[in-house]
Amino acid sequence: MSLYAAYAGNLDARLMSRRAPHSPLRGTGWLNGWRLTFGGEQMGWEGALATIVEAPASQVFVALYDIAPMDEESMDRWEGVGMDVYRRMRVRVHTLDGDEAAWLYVLNGYEGGLPSARYLGEIADAAESAGAPHDYVMELRKRPC
Repeated sequence: MSLYAAYAGNLDARLMSRRAPHSPLRGTGWLNGWRLTFGGEQMGWEGALATIVEAPASQVFVALYDIAPMDEESMDRWEGVGMDVYRRMRVRVHTLDGDEAAWLYVLNGYEGGLPSARYLGEIADAAESAGAPHDYVMELRKRPC
């Protein structure tokens, strides 16, 4: 098993149970020194796509999943790794039990553009259902779209 750090829409445990049915939720944590942003608006979806970028004074709330080998390929397909939409990246996640190495998906596109209101709402709802702090969820809901 490998440790996957889910952010944005993948924070939704119901969605992840469909994408990676053999991969249990382990817990939550924070990516310190990163911020949630959007890019890839030109890729043809309704608005820009979620990604993260380094930002020293920022944090991104994540859910950690133990991804079973049989689910890794389907996750890559879902995130468009083979189509060069996202790529995997290794990060350190801060949890109550200490820092843990994990991987996540980062957009292969430039930062910029706005997400659709629907997509941003789904991200905020997913963060709320995953147990993100209220102020973090409210900041998501206030973002421009």
